[in-house]
Formats: sequence, C-alpha cells, structure tokens
Amino acid sequence: SGVRGKNSPEEVVSDLAPARVVFSDVTDPGALLADLSGSGHGPVHAAVCCLASRGGGVQDSWRVDYRATLHTLQAARSLGAAHFVLLSAVCVQKPLLEFQRAKLKFEGELAAEAARDPAFTYSVVRPTAFFKSLGGQVEAVKKGNPYVMFGDGKLCACKPISEEDLASFIADCISDQQKANKVLPIGGPGKALTPLEQGEMLFRLLGREPRFLRVPIQIMDGVIWVLDGLAKVFPGLEDAAEFGKIGRYYASESMLVLDPETGEYSDDKTPSYGKDTLEQFFEKVIREGMAGQELGEQTIF
Repeated sequence: SGVRGKNSPEEVVSDLAPARVVFSDVTDPGALLADLSGSGHGPVHAAVCCLASRGGGVQDSWRVDYRATLHTLQAARSLGAAHFVLLSAVCVQKPLLEFQRAKLKFEGELAAEAARDPAFTYSVVRPTAFFKSLGGQVEAVKKGNPYVMFGDGKLCACKPISEEDLASFIADCISDQQKANKVLPIGGPGKALTPLEQGEMLFRLLGREPRFLRVPIQIMDGVIWVLDGLAKVFPGLEDAAEFGKIGRYYASESMLVLDPETGEYSDDKTPSYGKDTLEQFFEKVIREGMAGQELGEQTIF
C-alpha cells in the first residue's frame, strides 16, 4: 500500500478491518498531525512505524527512512505516545548505503528522545531477510531454469523470518518491558542458510537434480564503477548507481548479527523467533505461487 502501492485505499481498509484506517501524507508533518488528530481515535499510547522507501534511492531514503519517520515520531508524541516501535533492518549495522545511513540517523533520534524524556521508551526491531525476498526464483526454477547465485553461493547467509512471525515480535514490543530502549536484531527459526543451501532446498522440494548458474560477483563491481562514474557527470543516474550498490550488498553481505569482537557475521549471535520456516514458505509458493508476496519496486534481482 502507499504511494504507487498495489493495493487501493479500499482494499487497505478491507484488509485491516475492523481497525480504523487513517490516510495521510507522512512527508507533510502538518498534514500528518492534523489527519491523526481529526480521526477521533482517542489518545495514542504507542506507535509502530514500518515506513521505508520503496527502492532505496538516495533522495527517497532520506525523505522516507529519516524525515517521514521523524514526522511520524513527532506526531505520535504530540498525541501522547509513550512508546515507539521502529521496524529497521539488521543491515544498518554495516552502513554502506544511503537508506542504511538514513535509518541509523533516525535510530539516533529515538535514543535522544528517550534521553530527554525518561517517560518515553522505544524498541528498534532489526529483522534479517524476509521470506518473500528469497522466493523470487521459485517460479523460474519450477519451470526448469537454473538457480542463479553469485560466486560459489557461500558469500553470505541469512536467518529469514516470516511476515507473521515478525508481526508477532513487533506486537510483543509494545507491552514487553524487557524490550524497551533496546535494539533488537531478530531472525527466524533454524540455522542460517546460504544461497547455495536455499537453492539445494528448492530443488529437493521440486524433486529435481540441482542446477546452478554461478555469476561472478566482479560483474556487479564493474557495473557499479561505470554507473558511479556516469553519475558524476549525469546526476540523474545517481539512483541507478545506488541500486547497483544495494544489489552488490545483498549479494555479498550476510543478514546476520555482526559480532563486534570478531568483526564477522554470527549465526549464533543472531536471535531466532517464531515457528515458520523457509522450507514451508517454498512449499507454499510451489503450490500456490507468489501472489500477495510480490516485492514490486523493492525487487533487486
């Protein structure tokens, strides 16, 4: 949902029934506060913010991941919210991209607000990969195509979590005092999986012999180098260069907790939560397809 979203306002209202739905422009702090104040919902005790730029473009990242999120915090505080739950991302611990820097800056705003007002608390939720971000190749492999991966398929790993399990964890943050004023990395159940292991799982579920297409990661480095150079001459290519960097990041960096002592990503230090597994998700997508799980403008590959 949202700007250029797949769902219409009517569909959003229907999906969220019986909750009261208020539509507003989060980039306009005055309009946001006015719309929320006029909705007749009564006092606000807590707010949950899941805002994110659709593609991770440079300007959009600061417009949405920082400023619009800050407007949401300010409006919530004006309406009485004493607790704020932010959906962030585990990848901000190694900030090489604009959207990561924007999210980190807002995390700092939350900590500063809590320092100013002891009655205010926050929870920063940093999930690993979502199931749907790993399901983009299911249909292609089902049709007989190879599973595409970078390098040997072991450059990175993740502990993916389902939307339902993540929603449950976020809801817990509203009332669980143990989660107050904390940054909370969270992954799904089981061990971390590399792209190679994800591909092997998919072929096993399909009852086929594994067939992989290995793409050298250096190809992405060359594309980024070219786009970065062109963006210096043609500013309109700034986002194209950034999208290349985003793709490179997700192809090579693990979505796990970064151990500050070793500087390495750690499966053991990445908390697990929930009951849904990636294997169950793959099984469902094989049967029913990706309907309702499309990434849209957030698709990288």
